Amino acid sequence: MARQRSHDKRVLVIGLGRFGGSLATELVTHGWDVLGMDSMSRRVQAFSEILSHTVIADSTDDEALRQVGAHEFTRAVVAIGSHLEESILTTSLLVDMGVPHIWAKAVNRRHGRILQQIGAHHVVLPEHDMGERVAHLVSGRMLDFIEIEEDFALGKTRAPREIIGKALGESGIRNNYRITVVCIKRHGEQFTYATAETVPQKGDIIMIAGKTKDVEHFAEQD
Repeated sequence: MARQRSHDKRVLVIGLGRFGGSLATELVTHGWDVLGMDSMSRRVQAFSEILSHTVIADSTDDEALRQVGAHEFTRAVVAIGSHLEESILTTSLLVDMGVPHIWAKAVNRRHGRILQQIGAHHVVLPEHDMGERVAHLVSGRMLDFIEIEEDFALGKTRAPREIIGKALGESGIRNNYRITVVCIKRHGEQFTYATAETVPQKGDIIMIAGKTKDVEHFAEQD
């Protein structure tokens, strides 16, 4: 069977533990056709009525992957975390099959580097990323924080006094702090795109983008 086009809403999720199970369930609620795969029968049984399809199989077995049609998917998620050898071998097999979009869970950066080296297209470190995110919220004025890639982030914070009442294009914010205000939200309203003419008011929430250290520095301003 020929691999379907990129808008095909089928995804293979390998590993139905806490991360994989949550991810698979969320994908189903968004209208995706999910095949959940795990070597543990109790996990598969737990999701048999939630996911589109489930199967008990060993993902480190090339033949088992081919029997479930893994090579026909355009998207696959390797959500195996605690067993590094299984995670790496499963990812490697999917790469060899030519699956074009592979997400793989890593338990640490070293594991993540190995997954990238063998061909995973996207590496996810859920525990590390969540820990880093919460640390930013606990330790400063940041209301939310997402590191898009290494050393570049989006931050959500309140507009500091320095830019209140000034058009963003005249505030010098980009030259002084090397960040960009992407959008802005007033009390009781939704976020809207920010422009050079946007004038922040007291209490406004802004989304800023830039190098991680610059985003952190700006969010510390009163």
